[in-house]
Amino acid sequence: MKILPIAFDSFGVRSQATFVLTDKKIFIDPGIALGPIRYGLPPAREEILAMDFLREKIIEKARKCEIIIVTHYHYDHHPFPYDNDMYSLFEGKIVLTKDITKDINFSGKKRGKIFYEKIKNLAKEVVFADGKYFEFGKTKIRFSKGVWHGEENSKVGRVLTFSINYKEEKLFFGSDAQNLASKDVLEFAIEENPDFAIIDGYPTIFIGYKMSKESFQKSKNNLRNFLENTNVKTIILDHHIVRDISYKEKIKDLMDFAKSLKKEILTAAEYCCLDNLFLEAWRRNLHENKIEINLNNYYKKLFNESS
Repeated sequence: MKILPIAFDSFGVRSQATFVLTDKKIFIDPGIALGPIRYGLPPAREEILAMDFLREKIIEKARKCEIIIVTHYHYDHHPFPYDNDMYSLFEGKIVLTKDITKDINFSGKKRGKIFYEKIKNLAKEVVFADGKYFEFGKTKIRFSKGVWHGEENSKVGRVLTFSINYKEEKLFFGSDAQNLASKDVLEFAIEENPDFAIIDGYPTIFIGYKMSKESFQKSKNNLRNFLENTNVKTIILDHHIVRDISYKEKIKDLMDFAKSLKKEILTAAEYCCLDNLFLEAWRRNLHENKIEINLNNYYKKLFNESS
């Protein structure tokens, strides 16, 4: 199984867009966005350039895939309604997506309906995948039911998580599960017992504001449980968590625990042997021209492109 992160927060944008190659070509969550306001400031020029570049990479890679998975209806996980170029990538594809009729909040239902209407005549097939199991050739995909976006009873609603199993290798994709914060997603993740996991990290920047210290500690305990009770060797922990420039200090105990088990927790950028590109967290410095970044070189290295 080949796993290639395409657009992630550690690459400078809000996304978890991922390409997976088995005997099938699979694309996960073809969406991309920027934080509209940070430090009272709109996105910096570098963030906009990053989004433009990575959006094209999503389109380029996803168009070559046979199966597209959409875990929920936030715009960093599926296209904005006006982005017809991104919607064109669904043409002729098998689309496995979150059910828009159950286990979904009002906003998700509204966005999901727009998404469904835009792809239903483009896609080869659209399947609401909640709780279902699929076999495509030698590739097996198992979905959770709708699980909480973060902790139990989250106002943000529910998402799908899933595993991809191919030739005795298994990937678990945690979508916006925030350190596997809820009991139902933790149970599903342990049951799937993957070798490799991509998991959304807890939004530590909101601790003491929107999130409690107790909820954060519970999420760390859940992720520790997952590390201890599965065969997972590598976790890409990215997305919400890396919007906090100090996140590594806040999960040092968890990273030390992983290391003691000879397991690793990495960002998508670190997994690709690159420096982290935390553009949103660096926004103030970018606006004040205190940081210089060569985006062209960075993305050439990421996608192994020649100059």
